[in-house]
Amino acid sequence: MDAERQIQNLKDRLTYIRDIFGSKEDDSIRLLAARLGEVLEREEMTPGRVTVEELSRLEDLFDFSERKLDASLSPMDRVRIVRHPQRICLKDILENVYDNYTELGGRGEFNIDPSMLIARAYFSRRVGEKFVKQMVMVIGQEKGHGESFRNGGSVKPWGNAKALHYMKVAETENIPVHTFVFTPGAYPVEDWPGAAQQIARNLYEMAALRAPVISVFSEGGSGGAEAVGLGDRRIMLSHGYYSVISPEGAAAIEGGLHTGIRATPELIEKCAERLCITAGDNLRNGYVDRVLQEPPLGARPNHYDFFRELRRELIQATNEAVSEVKSMKLFRAMAIRASRSDDAESIFMRWNLSSSALSRLVELRQRKYRAMSRHARLDGTGLVKRAVAGAKGAVDATHSFLRYDVLGKQKKRLDAMFEELGAEAHLVRHKLLMPFKRSMDKLLSGTVSEQGRKDIQVHEELTRLSCPEDGACLSGSEWTWISPRSQEDKTVSCPNVRTHHCPDLWAPDLFGDFAGVCPNCGHHFPMEYRWYLENVFSFRESREFNQQIESINPLHYEQFDLKLDKAKDKTRLKSACITFETAIEGVEAVVAVLCAPFRGGSVGAAEGEKFIRAAERAGRKRQPFIAYVHGTAGIRIQEGVNGVIQMPRCTIAVRRYIDAGGLYLVLYDTNSYAGPVASFLGCSPYQFAVQSSNIGFAGPGVIAETTGMPVAPDYHRAYHALSRGHIHGIWDRREVRKNLHQSLLTMGGRNLYYR
Repeated sequence: MDAERQIQNLKDRLTYIRDIFGSKEDDSIRLLAARLGEVLEREEMTPGRVTVEELSRLEDLFDFSERKLDASLSPMDRVRIVRHPQRICLKDILENVYDNYTELGGRGEFNIDPSMLIARAYFSRRVGEKFVKQMVMVIGQEKGHGESFRNGGSVKPWGNAKALHYMKVAETENIPVHTFVFTPGAYPVEDWPGAAQQIARNLYEMAALRAPVISVFSEGGSGGAEAVGLGDRRIMLSHGYYSVISPEGAAAIEGGLHTGIRATPELIEKCAERLCITAGDNLRNGYVDRVLQEPPLGARPNHYDFFRELRRELIQATNEAVSEVKSMKLFRAMAIRASRSDDAESIFMRWNLSSSALSRLVELRQRKYRAMSRHARLDGTGLVKRAVAGAKGAVDATHSFLRYDVLGKQKKRLDAMFEELGAEAHLVRHKLLMPFKRSMDKLLSGTVSEQGRKDIQVHEELTRLSCPEDGACLSGSEWTWISPRSQEDKTVSCPNVRTHHCPDLWAPDLFGDFAGVCPNCGHHFPMEYRWYLENVFSFRESREFNQQIESINPLHYEQFDLKLDKAKDKTRLKSACITFETAIEGVEAVVAVLCAPFRGGSVGAAEGEKFIRAAERAGRKRQPFIAYVHGTAGIRIQEGVNGVIQMPRCTIAVRRYIDAGGLYLVLYDTNSYAGPVASFLGCSPYQFAVQSSNIGFAGPGVIAETTGMPVAPDYHRAYHALSRGHIHGIWDRREVRKNLHQSLLTMGGRNLYYR
């Protein structure tokens, strides 16, 4: 019976090896197949003839060959390892790493979302003569071992909402959070609460979550990974991958393939290598803190030594995160820093933190992400200009502190006191003089002076509704900047001509006076970002900053340098982001614009850095921060994780700005999809869209390819985003400046002193 089990185990191992390497048969695999074939043939002819010693030698040969094959793994081989049904899953980790656990939010198929698993677990530690239970909240995607209801670890919006709920529970209970990333990507549906919107909420809350967060990466697919991956310590399994997109997705984009057409294996292998997705790549780039070595060809459920190593690594990482912020560190903190993970269980440290320690924890987390991806952008600003900019920033911060925090607080107190006294005096005066005023009104009734008539007229003008006859009050037709399409001598048909019977429009009228809006049905034709820069933000009178930060090719992605140069020549921009200071009807604001003509408005390290600096500038100067999205295709895939990491980085910058009392307002236009919408744009409490814009997590083609569901033509329209609460209003293009000004006067945080 033991021999049968050994033979079956060897057959499973050979099948696993062939699954990993696919059609790539080398000498080691052929040798293993031949030797195992001989054993199976003899066993079939004469059962019991194969000896235990012979099977042991064959197992040793398998061990040697697996180590040899492991050294030659390509990035795509590692992708196949983490996708294999025999790969360890979160349930295996709960069973073998923690001493006890209780699953929360349902079990198995009867769950809010079976792809997201939540458990309350603990480590049992011996301290002297006592045993102590150290509680943690375990959160992660559950792929399972081929269970279809797990959806391959692709989490729906409500699964991420469940994860966020229990993160907040852990924050309340003052226990650490251990997150496990086992996902090819989030499930791209916009059903409430919406994939993009929920990932943005998770990132926003994790940016300032007052609990230690330890993240373990096995398969990290873009935004789905970031939904639970923003941690104080990030551990990556040696055979895992962490990427902006799957190699197959990158190959489809590179090859320009249509839906249903698959890329060649050679192109997929090439893209997997270009994207720098392995644990070693991410460690070198600084996006994970350490790599945990797995057994040859990846960890599987029977690798119990690996589970012991993972347990020690989790305890060590949690100890490090906690000891770094504790006020009384003494010798244990030094011992933790000096120790290896195999010594972790010998050092005990309480994991609950004081309020001040939690504040330090959040500050260190935010500073850690702020320092990332410096190598992935080019800053052409000279040393002198940097020094001047730094000095000016310090002056601005000091000026704001003195004006608003020191003098401003005293002024507010005095203003409040005088307002209260004035209100009391007004009431007394009103009560004393009202009888005398009524008597005088009776004597003078019927005789209205010229001055009185003027006063009545002024009162009516101030109190009546504006434009009562014409409906909405649109701005005049004299725009500062006119689209070049207004020079075309032709007529344009409105797409709604069949339903609204719109007449043909002459291009000079449509793209000139009408600002690209059909006067009959209100359909918005696409308009250049320059139209908004000049007519909404008065760009010519603004002060642009950080224009020397430039997009580069950090992964040396093949032919991407040429594509970047072409985009720079065409748009005369150095990145897809423009940042500047402007005034909207006298209200000064900081603006960041994502420009669709530059690589689809995709976000990389340069764009992320410019966005962060704009948020920091708005915070220093106590000004509103406006993000206008002329269009974004998402995270720039050619920058790999250098692009993905901008999701948590920019979200942290926004969180710091909002927590400091600023007003952050986002306006979407044309097509806005993927990572930026699922992070630093989607986390704004004030989001608006221009009519006819499209907003979502993934485009129609990606949704159809991923889910197999048909996508309605209007699935991503702004009105659907409004109905599910993603955005909070839809604006006519001609009224954007007026609506922005109104928003600046009526919305926002406590540090907007212009009011």
